[in-house]
Amino acid sequence: KKPFRISETAAAARHTAPTAMRGLTTLLLSFSARVARGYSLPAAYSPARAALRTPMLHVCSRASTMKASATRDDIRNIAIVAHVDHGKTTLVDAMLQSAQAIETEISKDDRMMDNNDQEKERGITILAKNAAIDYKGIKVNIVDTPGHADFGGEVERVLNMVDGVLLLVDAAEGPKPQTRFVLKKALAMGHRVLVVVNKIDKPAARPDYVVDKTFDLFVELGASDEQTDFPIVYSSAINRIAGPEPDQIGDDMSALLDQILELPKPECDVNEPLQLQISNIGSDPFIGRLGIGRIKSGTIRKNTAVGLSSGPGTPVKAAKVSELFGFDALGRASIEEASAGEIVVFSGVQDFNIGDTLVDPADPRPLEPIEVEEPTMSIAMSVNKSPFAGRAGKLLTSRNIRDRLDKELETNVALQVKETADSDTVQVFGRGLLHLTVLVESMRREGFEMMIGCPKVLEQEVDGKRCEPFELVDVELPEEYSGAVIDMLGMRKGMMQEMGSVTPEGIVSMQYEVPSRAMAGVKTRLMSATRGLAVMTTTFAGYRPYAGEFDKRERGNLLSHESGTVTSHGIMKAQERGSLFSGPGDEVYENQIVGIHQRAGDLKVNVCRTKQLTNMRSAGKDDNANVIPATDLSLEEAVEYIEEDEFVEVTPAAIRMGKGGK
Repeated sequence: KKPFRISETAAAARHTAPTAMRGLTTLLLSFSARVARGYSLPAAYSPARAALRTPMLHVCSRASTMKASATRDDIRNIAIVAHVDHGKTTLVDAMLQSAQAIETEISKDDRMMDNNDQEKERGITILAKNAAIDYKGIKVNIVDTPGHADFGGEVERVLNMVDGVLLLVDAAEGPKPQTRFVLKKALAMGHRVLVVVNKIDKPAARPDYVVDKTFDLFVELGASDEQTDFPIVYSSAINRIAGPEPDQIGDDMSALLDQILELPKPECDVNEPLQLQISNIGSDPFIGRLGIGRIKSGTIRKNTAVGLSSGPGTPVKAAKVSELFGFDALGRASIEEASAGEIVVFSGVQDFNIGDTLVDPADPRPLEPIEVEEPTMSIAMSVNKSPFAGRAGKLLTSRNIRDRLDKELETNVALQVKETADSDTVQVFGRGLLHLTVLVESMRREGFEMMIGCPKVLEQEVDGKRCEPFELVDVELPEEYSGAVIDMLGMRKGMMQEMGSVTPEGIVSMQYEVPSRAMAGVKTRLMSATRGLAVMTTTFAGYRPYAGEFDKRERGNLLSHESGTVTSHGIMKAQERGSLFSGPGDEVYENQIVGIHQRAGDLKVNVCRTKQLTNMRSAGKDDNANVIPATDLSLEEAVEYIEEDEFVEVTPAAIRMGKGGK
């Protein structure tokens, strides 16, 4: 038992005016949640004890039953949301296996839902995906969502399809910045939340602390009384087990699946005209473009005429649904018809966008389009004009680039593309650097060549003040390196929000608000300063007053003196001046950035220099033993590194940086 005190202010709230009733309700819900977890109330609070025995939540349930809309008992629609790497996709795999939705056994190291190449390589979910299981005769439609803040647009649109949300929280880390973002969206839509404390098998798991912090987050985000009394399930998704308490873990995931059935049933009215809002877009090599969405009301049948509208007050276009599918495990199954409450896939309708509504042609009632938050960052994307242009790629022209971006806009609702004064250049706007570089990486693998300019943050004027986007940065690192990180973020106009106490393992956590433009290159510096032991996550914090100027880069570049092939002899001389990005055998051109200078200011070096051969000099002398291996930059690191007058050249074969670009 862990006794705790209630502040005099909170206790006095019970005796104040009716305006304090909401606060009292939240207070009592806090008591009930904590008592259920083993806390004891002081004897002085006998009124609170009596209130706990009052069936308060029955009042909420009675109020909810007064709604006139019908519900479906045979379906549950849920989304799984969490901070990045807290186990969402692994949990979906565990649910599929536990419900015997698939015949093959899923390895612990596999993530069946992450089937995109970049998702497998990065170990993160980028695109929202659907699956379905049948449990105790009830179909559960599951939507797996990305955990990274840059792909928040995916989360926002799929929350429109569901009635309940599974919020995953790491049993050791607790709520993180992205947990706040996705939870805020879910609560604003009025969804009930089931909290799943995952990775309960960790040696450092602290479930009581995690649940307390999660409850505090609910209250802080203005959750309703009913939302605040959230059910809790403890699980280890990778081991395929779950239970109602940390010390009552079962042999399978049935405890979680049973609790999912207690989430709200989909409200629907089959007798009303058809309303189906498109929340996602897919494609099939045989039947073409696919639309995915939830039927809000009415019934849809295969091979029937429907109307397509982009919102209230817009014209309705005639269309026909040729094929209709429902989700079945990881695939889809053809169906003849579907009614309100179901999530379906359809084909045959042309020229639709995310947010459009399929309606009844005789009585069209389109829904409001899906609103997604505005972009915070942009990059210039232009035709590759470097000396090596056209050597590796097959899609080189501005028309190729524009056509590909137009195709991306159909599915990527958080992306925007605008023309510039230069006909060879377009400005691409996104939710963050990762959001934009994932698109660039996809295009690179498809055979595109292009040049990428320096990322720019999008400023706004709020109440007459110049404001810029800020990131909420969460860092966990060994205590001995905390001073270096505090100094680095402070020099970049970061403001510390919170610093936790040191754990028994010697780890300290810090939260900062840092200007988005100051985050360029921070991850690389952070890893260097902490010898790779730090864990950093970021999420969009909002717009704050402009923080002022700061020095982005302390050291200059090493630039190639001429075009040619890098030699080990040239590198031996150049590496005395700094660290290099190019190794022996690489092709370089004049003014290509081949390394980082050890001092401020740029310096030209001749990395293509060859040894003069005479009767006294031998070409066979082994210089390679003294060559320091080159630093291999990823696309994100290269885009973060460049400044205003520099560019990144992206080709299928190589990623290079140079001076004097877009």
